[in-house]
Amino acid sequence: MLTKLTIRNFKGLATAEIELGNPVVFVGPNDSGKTSALQALTLWDLGLRRWAEKRGSQAPPERPGVAVNRRDLVGVPVPSARQLWRALRVRETYRDESGQRTRNIRIDVIVEGVTRGESWSCGLEFDYTNEEGFYCRPIRTDPDGAERMPVIPEGLRPRVVMLGPMSGLISNETRLEPGAINVRLGEGRTAEVLRNICLQVLESPGGEERWEGISQRLERMFGAILDRPRLVPERGEVELTYRNQGGYRLDLTTAGRGMQQTLLLLSFISLHSDSVVLLDEPDAHMELLRQREIYGLLSEAAAGNGTQVICASHSEVVLNEALTSPDPDAVVAFVGAPHRVDHKSQVIKALRDIRFEDYYQAEITGFVLYLEGSTDLSMLRAFAEVLGHPAAPVLERPFVHYVEDKPNKARSHFFGLREAKPDLVGFALFDRIDTRLDPSGPLVEYKWSHREFENYLLPWKTLREYARSEGLKAAAGPLFEQIETRRWVDAMEHAITEHVPRVARRNTHDPFWIDTKISDDLFPRLFDTFFGEMDLPNRMRKANYHRLIRGLEASDVHNEVLSVLDTILAQARGACPLPKADCQAPRTIGHWD
Repeated sequence: MLTKLTIRNFKGLATAEIELGNPVVFVGPNDSGKTSALQALTLWDLGLRRWAEKRGSQAPPERPGVAVNRRDLVGVPVPSARQLWRALRVRETYRDESGQRTRNIRIDVIVEGVTRGESWSCGLEFDYTNEEGFYCRPIRTDPDGAERMPVIPEGLRPRVVMLGPMSGLISNETRLEPGAINVRLGEGRTAEVLRNICLQVLESPGGEERWEGISQRLERMFGAILDRPRLVPERGEVELTYRNQGGYRLDLTTAGRGMQQTLLLLSFISLHSDSVVLLDEPDAHMELLRQREIYGLLSEAAAGNGTQVICASHSEVVLNEALTSPDPDAVVAFVGAPHRVDHKSQVIKALRDIRFEDYYQAEITGFVLYLEGSTDLSMLRAFAEVLGHPAAPVLERPFVHYVEDKPNKARSHFFGLREAKPDLVGFALFDRIDTRLDPSGPLVEYKWSHREFENYLLPWKTLREYARSEGLKAAAGPLFEQIETRRWVDAMEHAITEHVPRVARRNTHDPFWIDTKISDDLFPRLFDTFFGEMDLPNRMRKANYHRLIRGLEASDVHNEVLSVLDTILAQARGACPLPKADCQAPRTIGHWD
C-alpha cells in the first residue's frame, strides 16, 4: 500500500506532500491539483518500470538516466513533454563564481509505502530533453547527485493503473490488444473499451467467478442481468447485452450512463487486483443515491482483493461518506497545500461555496477585505486619497469579497478560506446593523456608529462643493465661470432646502445627518431635484457617491473613518502573503473539476 506521495514541479503543483490511505478521496475546487496528483503517480510508475527494464534495481550515479518518450505516458496524454513541467519552465539560470549558468528544473516524485509488512521509499527525478521525451533516474540525496535514493526491489514494486471518467459508449466496439486499451484509457476514451475490459475480466484467471460477482452487483443496484461478453469473430467486435426488469434483452448502449459507469468501475477494479487503482471522478453520471453506493463499492474493492483505491471526486455525497469513515486518512483536501481532513473541518462548506480564484488570492495576499458592496471600496479609496493615508496602496488592488449586510456570509467565506491558508487575516466592514460583531480575532468585524458609510460624506459641505465643481466644468469659458457656478450652486441650495429639514440645515450635528439612510432616503430625491432644476437627467447614482469626497479637506474627515483605515492597514501589514513568484495563476475559474 502507498502511504505518502511527495511531488515537486509537476504541472500545477509546485510542491505537495500527500498522506495516503485506502481508500482515499482527493477533493478540491477547479484546477487545484487532484488529477495532477493522480497523474504524478502514473509518471512515477512509468519511470520506475523503464528504469527497472534498463538498469534493474541499481542506481549508480555514473550511469545516465533512462529515456522516456511522452507517448509512453498513456495516463497523462500531452502534446509536448514540456506540458508536464510546472509553468512550462524546464530550465533556469543562476550565477556562481564562474558567472551565469543554466541548469535543468527537475520534476521530483517520491512515493513511500508498505508491502508485505516491509516499508520502502522510492523517489525518481525527471529531466526535460525535448518536446518528445525526458530522462528518468533515481532522485539525488545530495546537491551534487553523488548519492541517490535506492530503487525499490522488484518484489515490493506496486502496480499502478489509472481510470478516467466515463464517456459516451460507442455502438460497435472492436476487439483491442491490451496496449491499445491502455492508450484509449489514458486519453479519456473509456467508453470505447468498456466491452473489451469486460471480456478481459471473463478471460482472466478465475474470470467466470469474477464476472458472476460483477453481474450480481449490477443486478442489485440496477435490476439488470448481464449476459457474458462475447467476441464475434466475423466482425472482430465485442458484444455485451443485458436483460432489463421487463425481461427484454438489450444492447449495453441502451443502459443508463450510471449503470455503464458502475460496470466500468467494477470490471476495471476486478481486472487489477493487488494493484494501486487511480480513479478520476468515479461518481460521474451518478445520481445521489448511486454516489453513496459508489463509495461503498470502492471501500469493498479496497478491502476485498488487495487493491488500494485512490480517487479524485467532486461529489459532496462521496465526501460525506468518506468523512464518516473510521480511516483518518480517508480524505485529502486540495485547498491550499493538500492536507488530510478531519471530521471538524470546514472543507465541505469551503468546496461548495468558494471559488478557486478566491483561494489563489488568499494565498498571494494573506488578507481579505469584506464589504457590503463596491461603492464602499470606492469611498474607502477616496478617503485614503484625501488623507494621504498609507492604506491607499492596500486598497488599490485588494482581495475584496462583497457580502451585503450579512456578517455570517463573511465568516463562512473567511473560515472556509482558512482551511487552505490558516494564517489568513481579514477585515469586515458593515453599516450600522443589529448583529453583534467580533472586533478581535483573525477576522476583525466593525460596523459604523452612523447609519451607513454615506453619512460620513458631510453632505452639507460636499453637495455644495459638487455643484460648484460641476458649474465650473459646464462654463463655456472663464468669463462665464462665476455666472454658471452660481446657477449650479443655487440649484443645489434649492434641492437641499426641499429635502433637508430646517433644523438639520442649521445644525451639522443634528441626528438627521447621523440616523438617516443617506444613500436611499436623501441623495436619490435630492439629485433628481437638483438635475431637474438644470434640465438634465440625474447623473449622480450610488456608484458615483465617492466623487463627493473630493470636496473634503483632510481636516473634514471623521475620526471614525481614519480609525477604520488604520485597522485595515494594521490587518494587511499583519498578513503573511505568498510571494507572487511562488504562485501560479489559475487556468480555470469555477467550483469543480
